[in-house]
Amino acid sequence: MSPAAKSVYYFGFYLYLTGLTLIFVPNLFLKTLQLPQTNEVWIRVVGVLVFCIGYYYHRTGAENIKAVLKHTIPTRIFVCIAFTAFAALDYVSPVLVVFGVIDLLGALWTWTTLRTEKA
Repeated sequence: MSPAAKSVYYFGFYLYLTGLTLIFVPNLFLKTLQLPQTNEVWIRVVGVLVFCIGYYYHRTGAENIKAVLKHTIPTRIFVCIAFTAFAALDYVSPVLVVFGVIDLLGALWTWTTLRTEKA
């Protein structure tokens, strides 16, 4: 597995963990983000989606699908921008920005390793 593939492969595990947390203990996640707790199903639905995206990342890394590796970079940067905007607009606690920064760091890791592989 190439270094770029590893960056996405491991990011998939982060998404698995986040998705499982949202599915099985969603209020723990919401409390961490200083958001109101809920008994509604929407948060678990989001958990399923995050878990499935984690599967795509995990398999993309494991199979070293370079085209998809490249496409993960702008989407993860966008997550950071969106989460930062939500916090700036006071829609959510600034704690959410931490998750955006994790996405940004993952994107930079993938981008850096892809550039190194081309050299």
